[in-house]
Formats: sequence, structure tokens, C-alpha cells
Amino acid sequence: MRIVVLDGYTLNPGDNPWDEVARLGELTVYDRTPAEQVVERAGGAEVVLTNKTPLSAEALSELPELRFVCVLATGYDVVDSRAARRRNILVSNVPTYATESVAQFTFALLLELCHQVGLHDRAVKNGEWRRQGDFCFWQSPLIELCGKKMGIVGFGRIGRRVGELAHAFGMDVLASRGRKLGPPVYEPFAWRSTAEVFAEADVVSLHCPQTAENKGMVNARLLSTMKPNAFLVNTARGGLVVEQDLVEALNSGRIAGAAADGAAVEPIASDGPLLTARNMVITPHIAWATLAARKRLMEVTAENVAAFIAGAPINVVN
Repeated sequence: MRIVVLDGYTLNPGDNPWDEVARLGELTVYDRTPAEQVVERAGGAEVVLTNKTPLSAEALSELPELRFVCVLATGYDVVDSRAARRRNILVSNVPTYATESVAQFTFALLLELCHQVGLHDRAVKNGEWRRQGDFCFWQSPLIELCGKKMGIVGFGRIGRRVGELAHAFGMDVLASRGRKLGPPVYEPFAWRSTAEVFAEADVVSLHCPQTAENKGMVNARLLSTMKPNAFLVNTARGGLVVEQDLVEALNSGRIAGAAADGAAVEPIASDGPLLTARNMVITPHIAWATLAARKRLMEVTAENVAAFIAGAPINVVN
């Protein structure tokens, strides 16, 4: 069986071998694949693995031997899964590998907004502490989370773990988009609509998948309902946010700060709107990328492929 990986570099930049997948067939790994080379490289393969390289309906129609696509991620919007279903191509994802890493990174971003650790580190190294003359100084407001409200939009596995961490910090938790899983065990907790979460929370954290229906959901109207001292944290998908609207909200002081692990277009363009925003922390889509998480991702990917070969596919999303 021929197996092709279209963009394997981020999963294995050299520290996470493909051995478990290679045992399952004739494996070809490309670090990156431009859109115009997808059909050429995937041609003849029965199994294709992709992380962020799109597989459009058009591309799928030109791959008659393809029977299985494994997305090397939880979000699977890079594949036209409906078109795949029409062609009897199964699509699987890896649903749980990064829960701990993404939840931890969410708080890394939030704590940076609260304390500006990097700013103060640079100030000390540049001599500002010595010049101040006092035993301490700060260049930005320092914010305590205890007693504040954490609003979580997308209350699946990652959102619930973020809620647990927020609870440990002494925060109240408000959540939307996850009622079918039932209430969590920690208190205080309350269900709210997405609009209510934005209006009531001191921190809004996004953890929902991006769909055609919610793309651009965080727009000027929704941002205008937030508290002026509130933070927005996005470790989900950049396209959930209308970036220019967020920039205007930050630069006008409508909200206090924001952090995003990624952008609507990745890598971010040199003229990307977020680069002009006040009190905006941006990281290059790395919340998922701890070695521990990537090893779990590789392990489940191999399980997905093996299950497909055995005729009992798992983690199927279409």
C-alpha cells in the first residue's frame, strides 16, 4: 500500500520518526507540498496524510486510487470531507493528542498578557531596573486572575481542560458551545450563550473548530460587547476572528489586550493586520507542538492508518 505524507516537517522536524507509519506500507514523506504539486505527489497513493496542505474537491477528483485521508491534526477543515465522502474516501483526524499542550499554552498566552514577562525581562537586561533606583518597578499593569471570569467558547476536551486550569487559578468559568457533553465537575460554572460569554467574561478563550458558519464570528459587533478591561485569547483557528476588527478594538482601547496562536493566513503576511495591534501577543501556531503532543499525534496517526488497512477505520469524521 502506498502512503504519502504531503507536509510532514512540522510533525517530524527530526525528533519524531515516521517508523510506526513506515511499517504499514510504502511510505513517502514530503516536508512541504505546494498546492500545484498535490495531485502529482499524491497520485497513485491509497492513503494520504496531510496537516495543513489542502485537499480540495478538485484535487480529490484527480486521485482515483485514493481511499483514505488522515489529517495530522484535530481540525480537518483542510480536506473537503463532503467531496471525499461522495468519492467513498474516508477522512480521519487525531482528536485528543494536544489537549494538555494547548490548554497549557492558552495560559502561557494569558499570563503574558497579565504580567508582560518578556517585556520586563528585556527591561531588566537593558538596565531599566538599575536606573529606576527602587527595589521593583513595572512597565505595564499587573493583573491577578483570581475572582475574574473565564469565558470559554468551544467546550470540548481542550475547552474543559482550560476550564479546569482557570478554576485552579480561582476564576469563575462560563462556557458555550458544548452542552452535549454535560456540565463539568468544577464550580463555580455556568452555561452561557456565546454572546453572553463575550459580554460577561474578563477573559474570552476560543476553542471551537472553524466552520463555514462561524468563520469571522468574532467581529466588531461582538467585540463591542466586551468589557474594556477584557482579554481575548485564540488558540483555535485564526479565521474565527475578523482581524481588522480586532486591531481596531485594541488600538481604540475597546478591549485591553489579545493573544493569538496563529493568524487567518499562515504564515502571517508582512502586512498582516494583527502586526499593527496594541497589546497583541502573536505566536506562530505552536500550541500543539510540544514533543510529547507530537509523539502522541504520530502514534494515533499510525493507529488510524492501521485500522483503515484492517477494514475497521477509527476517528472517521465523514
